[in-house]
Amino acid sequence: MSTTEKPLRVPVTVAASRGVSWLNETAATRRVLLTRFGKIDSVVDSAERLDAVAATVTKARGEVVEAFADVALGRSGRRSLVEVCEHLGIDPQKVRARSQQLRSDH
Repeated sequence: MSTTEKPLRVPVTVAASRGVSWLNETAATRRVLLTRFGKIDSVVDSAERLDAVAATVTKARGEVVEAFADVALGRSGRRSLVEVCEHLGIDPQKVRARSQQLRSDH
């Protein structure tokens, strides 16, 4: 699944009628959001994508721990948003857009 492709929303009843094989094949190419009464109830995703997300979270967690350790030891220097995002493999435009969204929500 590309990061720009939207997950597929499927009511649980539809997924149940199509069967586990259909759900498995669909999740292999695209994240599936199972809904109940219009609200997301469960997520079905491929093992490959889940492993990639877990690896990203693990890497980011390590970076945060190291950054705080540097601060605690007085070894830290300031980094720009672009530098931090580049280091973590995150798109800085997405961070800026999310920041704007959070500001407008409050």
